[in-house]
Amino acid sequence: MATVKDFSVEEKLVSLITLQKIESKIDEFQILKGELPIEVSDLEDEIQGLHSRQTRIEEEINGINEFINQKKEAIKEAEALVKKYEKQSTNVKNSREFEAITKEIEMQQLEVKLAEKHIKDAQEEISDKVLTLDKAKKTTNTKEGVLKHKKDELEKIISTTETDEKHFNKLAADAREKCDPRLLLSYDRIRTNYRNGLAVVPVVRDACGGCFNAIPPQRQSEIKQRKKIIVCENCGRILVDTDLNDSVEVK
Repeated sequence: MATVKDFSVEEKLVSLITLQKIESKIDEFQILKGELPIEVSDLEDEIQGLHSRQTRIEEEINGINEFINQKKEAIKEAEALVKKYEKQSTNVKNSREFEAITKEIEMQQLEVKLAEKHIKDAQEEISDKVLTLDKAKKTTNTKEGVLKHKKDELEKIISTTETDEKHFNKLAADAREKCDPRLLLSYDRIRTNYRNGLAVVPVVRDACGGCFNAIPPQRQSEIKQRKKIIVCENCGRILVDTDLNDSVEVK
């Protein structure tokens, strides 16, 4: 890296052009994959959320079933007390005891009716949750089918481009080592500003090869001299002459 500062402007430009062409090749692989990586990731997150929702609903159903079992036990206890009080009522000594036992029987019978109502409401709630759970499972199955299709599609693309992608990634790493550090920072900043990733562009038909803004003749002359780094006044991309751009080949 210590020798980079001694490179001529033309050599620095060649390094940037080389890097741009390599990374444009890498961009082509990403374009080929399209939105698939994002779609796969989003689907995986969505499916995970659906599974969590199913687990939560199943836990809620289990909780309601426990509640129903508790109420059934309460009914058994209340019915047992009713039988006990009914038996006691046959041996009462006075009307006061009879009224007290009758009131206890009525209370327990009310407890039974209330528990039965709670059970009925809980069973209806379970029915609703079972429908929701079935719907969530169907949605999950559908999403998992879509995910499998998209994963297969993505893996197919990766398998056909993996070797080339690794090759160009290595070339890019090597090319970055040869670039002027300050220019590299500018290059990366410009690249992130544009969707097509073009930071270094040739002058084509008297215009910037990135934004197609006209380049004055005097400016074109300076670009061809390769004595200083010149950027497009409109888009900020680094400009190079066509001959220098065409002289750089990446394989």
